[in-house]
Amino acid sequence: MTVNDYIHVFAGAFILLSLALGVEASPVFLSKYWLWFTAFVGANLFQYGFSGFCPLGLVLKKFGVPESR
Repeated sequence: MTVNDYIHVFAGAFILLSLALGVEASPVFLSKYWLWFTAFVGANLFQYGFSGFCPLGLVLKKFGVPESR
């Protein structure tokens, strides 16, 4: 997997987790404030689409994850 693949996997997992923790109908509901984390991840993905900058991408590159196949 490449850096871009991991970014999408992590973002998707964090969005699903924060929705599960922030939506009252969920069996694992903790607080509605988890929805702010969902918004943060979505905003980060939005700016990544325009700028190509993602903090997770920097970390993954330092761990040696390839940028392309």
